[in-house]
Amino acid sequence: MAERILSPKPQDEDGALDTSLRPKRLADYIGQEKVKENLGISIAATKRRGEPLEHILLYGPPGLGKTTLANIIAAELGVNIKITSGPAIERPGDLAAILTNLQKYDVLFIDEIHRLSRTVEEVLYPAMEDFALDIVIGKGPGARSLRLNLPHFTIVGATTRYAMLSAPLRDRFGNVFRLDFYDLPAIQQIIARSAKILKITADAPGVEEIARRARGTPRVANRLLKRVRDYAEVVADGKITQAVSAAALGKLDVDAIGLDEIDRRVLYTIIEKFQGGPVGLDTIAASISEEADTIMDVYEPYLLQLGFIARTPRGRVATRRAYEHLGLPYTDGEAHPPAQATLW
Repeated sequence: MAERILSPKPQDEDGALDTSLRPKRLADYIGQEKVKENLGISIAATKRRGEPLEHILLYGPPGLGKTTLANIIAAELGVNIKITSGPAIERPGDLAAILTNLQKYDVLFIDEIHRLSRTVEEVLYPAMEDFALDIVIGKGPGARSLRLNLPHFTIVGATTRYAMLSAPLRDRFGNVFRLDFYDLPAIQQIIARSAKILKITADAPGVEEIARRARGTPRVANRLLKRVRDYAEVVADGKITQAVSAAALGKLDVDAIGLDEIDRRVLYTIIEKFQGGPVGLDTIAASISEEADTIMDVYEPYLLQLGFIARTPRGRVATRRAYEHLGLPYTDGEAHPPAQATLW
């Protein structure tokens, strides 16, 4: 996964690039128009009343800008942001240390919030509702409970697995927003903006060629732009055109709609080994030597969006579109139902 250029998950090479390219204000954030509009209203109303912003939950596939939005929320509110993740908070004491160091109206961003342990969640509930921290001192008959008051703050949670959040935790978020894959015009705007910041010369067809292969994901788009820039500097005098983008991405084995070798391996596995499906997720994972969770979180969302696979009660099924893209003959029948309309 670390070497897969189309992976929407962050990689080591993305660190400095993401920091320089991330928008700092809501007005500069491209795409996700409904989310932006609702967030803008909530932030403006909160600032006018002088109250803390309601807790916010952002969910959707990785690489769509959840961390960027959390930083923008803090910037728009004019407060500090503390960033952590579900796996990093192993014990209630870890959470208590973070919460007691927050200042009034600060934002606490918890990435992968679905991976919080139940014991940590129990401590988080009163903190989110009552801005108080319940601590048990001592053990046995002499144990007593102590309640510490916390400054009012806002939790921004992010997850790629919304269904894995416990119902009590979901209910404590006042605003829940789903981030969807970006459409082609939005990705083109993001690439053009990134090229301007990085001082890359790129014409409109060159930008569009990268955008069509970016899988609707800003993180992937910026990573592809960086690779095409390297190719252009060596082969094409530094200018990115449609031909340069196509040649560079072709060498990286990224096809015209953003599929790579692993995506095609998933499709070929379903079609050739299991007659198009239905086939279980664990069986697909074992066949391509990959983790089932990785297939569900990383590969499937884009293949579902394209309508190349469908989820059925009996397993995954390859659709007519997948056969056509791979140039394989399609046999109509009960084994090949139409694609599901939903991504999830």
